[in-house]
Amino acid sequence: MTTMPLPSDHLRLTTVDADDRVRIEIHGDLDYENAYLLQDEVAVRLTGRVGVRHLDIHCTGLGTIDSTGLSVLLMIHRRTTAAGVCLHLEDRPANLERLLDITGTLDLLTAPPAGGPGTSG
Repeated sequence: MTTMPLPSDHLRLTTVDADDRVRIEIHGDLDYENAYLLQDEVAVRLTGRVGVRHLDIHCTGLGTIDSTGLSVLLMIHRRTTAAGVCLHLEDRPANLERLLDITGTLDLLTAPPAGGPGTSG
């Protein structure tokens, strides 16, 4: 397990690599100031390991999320799709659900891939 020391007091990421999964727990705000930190962590984890089939982003500790945070989630989705990795946004708080619903991205970011690898999570 790795907890990244981040320059921002508003976001902490805890990452666990196991077999074909990477789990990243978000604690804090995913916004203009620090959303790039999640994007960078995903990039490191996906390029640094062979055989990753699932990326689990646990959102229980998510505070606020703004349009930059949403943009980063969409970029992560694009990257995981291209790599054949299933993205799972787990334990989504109400504010994230509402944002995904309002922006029309809920199904895109949360629906299991049709016939894709590892549709269980």
